[in-house]
Amino acid sequence: MTIDLASHPLTAWTGPLGLPDYGAIRTEDFAPVFDAALAAHAAQIATIAANPATPTITNTLAALELAGEELGHVAAIFWGLAGAHTNPDIQALERDLAPKMSRHFSAISMNPDLFARIDDLWNRRADLELDGETARVLELTWKGFVRSGAKLDDAGKARLAEINEKLAGLGAAFGQNVLADEAGWALILDDADVEGLPDFLTAAMAEAAESRGEKGRYAVTLSRSIYEPFMTLSLRRDLREKAFHGFTMRGQNGGEHDNSAIVAETLALRAEKARLLGYETYAALKLDNTMAKTPDAVMGLLEPVWDMAKGKAAADAAELRRIAAASGHNHEIAGWDWRFFADRLRAERYAFDETELKPYLQLDNIIAACFDVANRLFGLSFEEKPDLKVWHEDARVFEILNGDGTSRGVFIADYFNRPTKRSGAWMSALQSAHKLEGGQPPIIYNVMNFAKPAPGKPALLSMDEARTLFHEFGHALHGMLTEVTWPSVSGTSVPRDFVELPSQLYEHWLTVPQVLEKHARHVKTGDPMPRALIDKLTAAQAFDQGFATVEFTASALMDMAYHQQADMPADAIAFEAETMAKLGKPEAIAMRHRTPHFAHVFAGDGYSAGYYSYLWSEVLDADAFAAFEETGDPFNPDLAEKLKTHIYAAGGSADPEALYTAFRGRMPSVDAMLKGRGLAVHSEREM
Repeated sequence: MTIDLASHPLTAWTGPLGLPDYGAIRTEDFAPVFDAALAAHAAQIATIAANPATPTITNTLAALELAGEELGHVAAIFWGLAGAHTNPDIQALERDLAPKMSRHFSAISMNPDLFARIDDLWNRRADLELDGETARVLELTWKGFVRSGAKLDDAGKARLAEINEKLAGLGAAFGQNVLADEAGWALILDDADVEGLPDFLTAAMAEAAESRGEKGRYAVTLSRSIYEPFMTLSLRRDLREKAFHGFTMRGQNGGEHDNSAIVAETLALRAEKARLLGYETYAALKLDNTMAKTPDAVMGLLEPVWDMAKGKAAADAAELRRIAAASGHNHEIAGWDWRFFADRLRAERYAFDETELKPYLQLDNIIAACFDVANRLFGLSFEEKPDLKVWHEDARVFEILNGDGTSRGVFIADYFNRPTKRSGAWMSALQSAHKLEGGQPPIIYNVMNFAKPAPGKPALLSMDEARTLFHEFGHALHGMLTEVTWPSVSGTSVPRDFVELPSQLYEHWLTVPQVLEKHARHVKTGDPMPRALIDKLTAAQAFDQGFATVEFTASALMDMAYHQQADMPADAIAFEAETMAKLGKPEAIAMRHRTPHFAHVFAGDGYSAGYYSYLWSEVLDADAFAAFEETGDPFNPDLAEKLKTHIYAAGGSADPEALYTAFRGRMPSVDAMLKGRGLAVHSEREM
């Protein structure tokens, strides 16, 4: 079958606002279109590599950046569906495509004629009179080829390609196994089991049960939007224990969906890859192109925070035991108890709890708050297009408008949990913005996993979920506001430990009092959140940060422990237990992501030896928001313009340290982050 890539709906996007026509997309079309697009891209690469003319920025670097548009289009649609609305056919194709795509890009990065042209430009860079962004793109491209094996001998190239292909397949299988465990597990309950739970939670649980064929009953699922409030509010300790084990054992239940062997093989292959490329460990390889640069720098941040967090958690645990004993519970605090008694401790200290906040956090109002902050800081506005349909009926489409009313691009938001969607929350792009040879506008999307309310009922968020929405929208703004020329440094194409700065920084505006007063409106009365409640929320922001910091930092330390091994032990799960014991992790606090479901690290390569970056970026974001606080105006226009220019619009066009220093005038110390987490010590240590 001949595929016309110039007209096929998977590669030629002719829908309104430049979107794909999802109504014309059929799952069975993906395989042949991928084959045709891969062949077309390979032919374009061959033409660039065989060009007899002297290499120039235009005929080599720009040509390489612009090649493969059709492949980019079909891949963007496919991987979007694989994450947000999958099915067995897509999953089967995903297992086939992951290694096939790896082979394709390995062949490009190891093409000797293509690398010779890039190498020629690199060696002549001082004479090419390049602007700063182009010089950085050339540097990143050259280093990318070298790190992908361009300088290896033929045997080394073949082995590296084999490793990359195998890793791609393992990552796809890992993610699918976690999804299978999450979709297949539910704790089905009856009326007596949910006594004492608030209406917002029982409504979500009833909807989840009905979607699983259990109408009239209630389901605890492994979606955080149901799991976490259930663990916080359920009076039934026995049921909390069952849910806790279901959540923490994802990917480690034996059988065909167990990830233990996949993890061990992945780690062994990564260690071999690092050695092949001349690095002592995989962590050294991954950190070479980051702000941190070395494993020692990462551990220099994580280890003191870990020690402070354990001390804070121990003090909090004593308080939880006091609360438990006062209510007649004399058992030790277990993993399924912490959230429950912490909620009661928060109520004692600050005279409010999550159920008091939630009626003020309607999903639509928090979306409006996100948009309002973006307008006040950056001049953007968003116009919903309800008639435009994408991959699922729940996904909403908005046109992004500049301050002068002109169109800037498209934002798609898919908020609700469903069995066909992987867990978590993320931002991605169907199309990244750039200005090279006419350029293209951004098409950015956010995916969440909030509990879907019953028909006709409003969706209510927890404060953590509201922060997640702001967080992912901060990533989206990084893609929307980009003003770069080169595609490869567009938007979020920055070092991993810088990419979380725009997202984590944006979270701060959620709790700015004037934002809450305007948008946090009671679901029944429409009244704004009382200032007294806002003050309590502000006072309680550092509450239970011992727990939060331990659960996060345990995962970050585990990630580093795995990837600093030159030779991995055969049993990765046993190594996890040994590492946590050596670190002295509190028994009552589970890792935020245990190894068998640590998708950040094992369902692909994105955050491997990089999960620390959330904390690294938190040092940056706390210091950056402090700059606004120092002016007395959280929307200070001069500072907002600098933030836009040097952070959100700059993408990866310059070194992150240079970008941050241009915004702030200096690099940050860790003090603002420690203060925000209630772990403050006087350090004055700069990153």
